[in-house]
Amino acid sequence: MDATSGGPAAGAAGLSARLVALAWLTQFLVGTDLFVVAPLLPAVAASFGVSAASTGLLVTAFSVAYVVASPFAGRLSDRRDRATVLVWALVLFSAANAATALAPDFLSLLLARVVAGVAAAATGPTVYALVSSRARPQARAQVLAVVGSGLLTALWVGAPAGALLGRHVGWQAAFVILAAGTLLLALPHARVWRSGPRAAKDVPKTPVPGGRTGAGAVVSAVAVTALWAFSVYSLYTFLSVALHADGRATAVAWLLVVYGVGAVAGGQVGGRFADRAGAVRVTRTALALTAALEVTVALVYPVTWALACALGLFAFAGYAFFPAQQRHLADMFPERATAMLSWNNSALFVGLSLAGAVGGRIVHALGYPELLYIGAAVAVPACLMARGRPVRRHGQEARA
Repeated sequence: MDATSGGPAAGAAGLSARLVALAWLTQFLVGTDLFVVAPLLPAVAASFGVSAASTGLLVTAFSVAYVVASPFAGRLSDRRDRATVLVWALVLFSAANAATALAPDFLSLLLARVVAGVAAAATGPTVYALVSSRARPQARAQVLAVVGSGLLTALWVGAPAGALLGRHVGWQAAFVILAAGTLLLALPHARVWRSGPRAAKDVPKTPVPGGRTGAGAVVSAVAVTALWAFSVYSLYTFLSVALHADGRATAVAWLLVVYGVGAVAGGQVGGRFADRAGAVRVTRTALALTAALEVTVALVYPVTWALACALGLFAFAGYAFFPAQQRHLADMFPERATAMLSWNNSALFVGLSLAGAVGGRIVHALGYPELLYIGAAVAVPACLMARGRPVRRHGQEARA
C-alpha cells in the first residue's frame, strides 16, 4: 500500500494522502528532535562549559520525562478530544524547542528538555491513535507503518542533517527550525481531524470480544516491547562506538544508512503482513528473526561487507515488529487505544534506556559482539510472551 500517494491506495486505507503525510511529517520532526541531541552534545558542552558526561543528562531528562508523562498523556487523550490534545502538545513542543535554543544556562536547558519530553509523550501516541481510528481495519497496521517510518527516517536523515546544521551554523539553529516546524504543523492538525467520517474523540466504542483487558494483560503486552527495544537498541546504540574503536570510523555513516533503509523497509513489510496474516504472528516471527540475526551480526562483525548485509537484514526483521505490535494493542484495547500506545512508547523508552545503561558496561567488560549475544537472548522471552488470538468485530474477523 502506498498510503502517501493518494488515489486508490489511500482510499482503501480509509485515510486521505494529506492526513497520512501530515502524520508522517509530525513523527519525523518529533523523531528528529529526539535523535538530534546526541550528535550535538559536544557543541552544547562547549557552549555552557560543562563536561560531556553532564550533557548526557539532556538525553536522560527527555527520556525520563517521556516515560513518566506518556501514560498520563494517553489517558488524557482518550478522555478528551484527541485532536485538541495533539494541537496543544505541538504548541508546547514548539515552545520547549524555542526555550532549548534560547536557554541562558545549563539548568534552563535541562528544564527545557524535560518539557520537550512531556510534549513528545502527548504527541506521538496521539498521532498513532488518530491514524489507527481512521484507518480501515484491513489496512490499519500498514498505515501505522507508513506514519511510523517518519521516526525511522529521522534516525538516518533528520538527525544527521540537524547535526550538520549545528556544525556550520550553531546547535541552537537546529532547535529553532524544529520549534518553527512543529508550531506550523499545529495549524493543519487543528483543522483536518475535525472533518471526515470519524471526528470527535475518534475512539471505537465497541470492545473486542474475548480481549484480555486486565492489568496483567497490559503489562505483559508492553513488556514485549521493552524487551524488543533492549534487543534492538543495544546493537544500534554502541555500533558507532565499536566501529570507531576498531578503526572503521569511515564505515559508520554508510552502515547507518544501510541500517536505516532496512528499518524503514521492515516496518512497511511488517505492517502489510500484520494486516493480512495477523499481528501476533508477525510480532513473533519478527522477534525470532531478530534474535537469530543479532547473533549473525555478532559472528560477522569483523568483516565490514558481511556486517553491512547482516545489519540490513537485522533492521528489516527488527522493525517489522513495531507496527504489528501497535496494531495488536489497538485491536485488543480499542477503548484505550491512545493510553495503550502511550504505554507502548514508554516501554520502548525503558528498553532503550536500559540498553544504554547496561550495554555500556557490557561492552566495556566483555566487548561489543558479546553484547549482541545478550541482546539476542533477550529477544527470545519476548517472542514467547507475544501471544494473542483471532477475534471478531462487527461481524468481520480481525486478528489480535
